[in-house]
Amino acid sequence: MSLQLLNNPVIGREKNGLQEKIIQFGEGNFLRAFVNWMIDQMNQQLDFNAGVVVVQPLESGMIDVLNDQDGLYNVYLKGLKNNSVQVDRYLIECIKRAINPYRQADEYFEMARSSELRFVISNTTEAGIQFNEEDELSRFPQKTFPGKLTAFLHARFLHFEGSPDKGLIFLPCELIDKNGRKLKEAIMQYADHWSLGSSFIDWINASNTFCNTLVDRIVPGYPKDRAEELSKELGYIDNLIVEGEQFHLWVIEGPDFVKDEFPIDKTDLNVVFTHNLKPYRDRKVKILNGAHTIMVSTAIACGINTVKEVMDDPILSKYLKETIYQEITPTLDLEEEELRSFAEAVLQRFSNPFIKHYLKDISLNSISKFRTRVLPSIVDYQKNNGHIPKKLAFALASLLHLYKESSDLKDDQQYIDFIKNAWINSTNSFDAIHTIIKNILSNIELWGQDLSVMPELSGLTANYFYQIAAMDVKSVLSEL
Repeated sequence: MSLQLLNNPVIGREKNGLQEKIIQFGEGNFLRAFVNWMIDQMNQQLDFNAGVVVVQPLESGMIDVLNDQDGLYNVYLKGLKNNSVQVDRYLIECIKRAINPYRQADEYFEMARSSELRFVISNTTEAGIQFNEEDELSRFPQKTFPGKLTAFLHARFLHFEGSPDKGLIFLPCELIDKNGRKLKEAIMQYADHWSLGSSFIDWINASNTFCNTLVDRIVPGYPKDRAEELSKELGYIDNLIVEGEQFHLWVIEGPDFVKDEFPIDKTDLNVVFTHNLKPYRDRKVKILNGAHTIMVSTAIACGINTVKEVMDDPILSKYLKETIYQEITPTLDLEEEELRSFAEAVLQRFSNPFIKHYLKDISLNSISKFRTRVLPSIVDYQKNNGHIPKKLAFALASLLHLYKESSDLKDDQQYIDFIKNAWINSTNSFDAIHTIIKNILSNIELWGQDLSVMPELSGLTANYFYQIAAMDVKSVLSEL
């Protein structure tokens, strides 16, 4: 007997009767394994009764697949939980329907006139929040997500005659700093560009709330290699299965009334409401992203390919843990217990046996990543303690050694050429290495500042570089 496609009749489920409180721009793996999973948990734990209408932000996408399955799909969360391997499956039921605005403009603007609608959620990639002066209000759909959204909001404003209680709460999940503020700025640009009037602008400002958010969960996506096996287990075909890790975090910066209307903090989910997102963003960038960047050059030099292999290596994992706890977390402005707990969760995620996170992928644009993820920890540590952190200086030395020796780098070609050319005709003496390192660290374009003004950093980095060249990364690490 052939398997049928997942939908309401196949699982004996009635049509979704949830209120259409949420419009969601984006139907990708992350939103479905993160936000929609959370909304389902809110519905189950709090009787939130929130249905989601998904809008396809681009002309091509997964809307038809979603509608064919009546918005149903399975999420598998796999990884370490409380230091033991755990796999959980969830049938997601919060999506009511999906709209392609390129084919269903009427349904799109019908949502704008909905009195049930209260929240806008989005993940249109980092490039999604932008302004395009070629967009016109009369030519729908506009090219950009903020363009489509401005047209939507203007239609809502006109229909409800600017009623203050018909504004919306925005929870963008794009991976950019101050995503809510930048979304609002783009909408304001369109309002001005399209001459939509001061009343509309006043309504946007007074009646709509744009929250900045920080989201965190690794979502590998659709398990192609196991799809047939999972279909047999489920007893039906699910073309939207999505896999993610157990860990999740959603930090929402906004006024207090947002958590009253969107009470996700009343569930057992890892969600934080705050008036200041910066400490949480710094924590993620310095600990999670910083650790990724630190491990890349050292591990690649040791012939290691994945994050999990780093955690399995006694010397590399010890170096990583000591660097996080001794030199990174002390630079952060949060409670010690909160930082320790987050660091432990990060290390547990790195050990996830279900995720193959390749170091070559993480190594893309390593200079820029080091500048934004690791350098702030070096600067802040030096400011707080009066000296340079040794393990982070070693990370810088191993990064520069990788850029000197490797022929397989993916970065801005100017950065690669500058570092490689710095070593032409050089000797292996410590003095020569020190001079070249100081020259490299003085390049403001590379680092965003002149690092040569910190002489201890130049000296330590040169010393570790000299040792790596004379021995190898793992031998130097063992001594360090």
